[in-house]
Amino acid sequence: MVQLHVKRGEESQFLFNTTADIPIETLIQQITDIYNSRLKVDRICSEIPELADHGITLPPNMQGLTDDQIIDLKLKDEWEERCTPSGGAEFNKDEIGRRNGHAPNERMKTVLRKTLEEAKALISKKQVQANVCVTMDLVKEALDQLRGAVMIVYPMGLPPHDPIRMELENKEDLSGTQASLQVLSEEEAQLWWASKEMQRGKKLQDYTGKNEKTKIVVKLQKRGEGAPSREPLVSQEDQKQMMLNYHRRQEELKKLDEAEDDSYLQSEWSDRQALKRQFQGLSNIRWGPK
Repeated sequence: MVQLHVKRGEESQFLFNTTADIPIETLIQQITDIYNSRLKVDRICSEIPELADHGITLPPNMQGLTDDQIIDLKLKDEWEERCTPSGGAEFNKDEIGRRNGHAPNERMKTVLRKTLEEAKALISKKQVQANVCVTMDLVKEALDQLRGAVMIVYPMGLPPHDPIRMELENKEDLSGTQASLQVLSEEEAQLWWASKEMQRGKKLQDYTGKNEKTKIVVKLQKRGEGAPSREPLVSQEDQKQMMLNYHRRQEELKKLDEAEDDSYLQSEWSDRQALKRQFQGLSNIRWGPK
């Protein structure tokens, strides 16, 4: 298997195993799917703490309004009674006015938070350091864990306008958000290696050869972003180690210089003629006026 270390810019994303004879268009599609699905997991994970602390999302026409404004406009959240958390709710007002404040109890909060950490660990960028390759099945497992935790805490489901439900049903609307800038469509995605764009219509082996034990770093780019920066000749970790060795060597040289310092020869205690002058009464003689 050929192992690809996928980066976006200078940031590591994940490791991916494939074969040397895979078409580039298929490779781009697989890597883009994993990349975008990992972003989906991250977006859901960012909403889970809010769900645990403040309950379900209010309808769009009620978000950001004060209690008085809601009363004056005679608005009502029809999903409040339907979407009650398992084990009962504990009121914790959302100061932003985005969620209804009917939070799950502590036991259910623990379910959400524990699952959140497990899902994040599955698709974490730290998997690169652990030499664990990410597959679409692994990302789907993270999504299934999050979906299962939400169903345990909210057996009646979440409102259709809740961002977590929209993400899990692939109905999210990211237009106008920062998150939309991170998503890459398959048509816009490009893969670069060794400062060359891997062209669709070719195979991976056209660039890396037929050796199935090859390991390379590829960069995922958006069409129009231009060529990514070249990989440094020395990795960041190696550079840190080199700097550490340099400073350690500097300290050793400094200690050697101090050991060879002969300035002590000018000290009174090192004067071999001091005893002779003392017997001759020639010590403590000063020249010049007092």
